[in-house]
Amino acid sequence: MWMRHWPALGGTATAIATVPANRLVGEADPPLTSVTFMGQPVAVQQKSGGTAAIVRFETNRSLTGMGHERFSSAAEAKGTRPAAVVSRRLFESGQVSWVHVYGNIVTAGLAAGASQSGLDAIVRDMYQYWKPGMTPPTLEELLANMPAEAAPAAAAAPSGDAGAGLDPRVPAHLWERSRLGRERWMAKQG
Repeated sequence: MWMRHWPALGGTATAIATVPANRLVGEADPPLTSVTFMGQPVAVQQKSGGTAAIVRFETNRSLTGMGHERFSSAAEAKGTRPAAVVSRRLFESGQVSWVHVYGNIVTAGLAAGASQSGLDAIVRDMYQYWKPGMTPPTLEELLANMPAEAAPAAAAAPSGDAGAGLDPRVPAHLWERSRLGRERWMAKQG
C-alpha cells in the first residue's frame, strides 16, 4: 500500500489516499470496469415474445426514437443507426431470422433450431468498442483505412500562406471557407 503525505498542511503528516499496491495489476482486487471494458453497456432484460420462437429485449435506451424498423436479413441492416447495428449483429450470430426494433424494444424471431442463449450479450455489448484481448490498431493500419477522398482534398486545398501545412483530413471546402472568412475579417480591420 502507498500513502501520500503532505506535512505542509498543519505541520503534521496527513494521509490523502491509501491504495493497495497490487491494485494496478489487479491481482487481489477485482478488475476495474472502466479499464477492462470501454464503452457503454446497455442494460437489457430478455423476455419471451409470446411464443418460443420469438424473443424480446427491453433496453435502457431508445434505439429508434418513435419509428419502427424491421429487418429480414443482414443485407437490409445497412448503416450506423443503432437499430441497424444491433440487427446486423443479431443476424451475424446465425440465430435469428428477422428483427424488429421500436424505441427501446428489440424483438427477434429465432431461426429454425436456434436458441436464445447469448443474444442478450449482443444487445448489451453493442456500444462497447474495447474488450479484453483486443489489440489497438497501429498508426499505419489507421492511416491505411483513411478514406480516399482525404488525399484529393489536400491536393485541391488553396495554396495560401498556410497552404503547405494544411491538414489533408480537412475537406477543401472548409479550407476555402476559412480563407474567405479570414479575408472578410482582414477587410474589416482595414
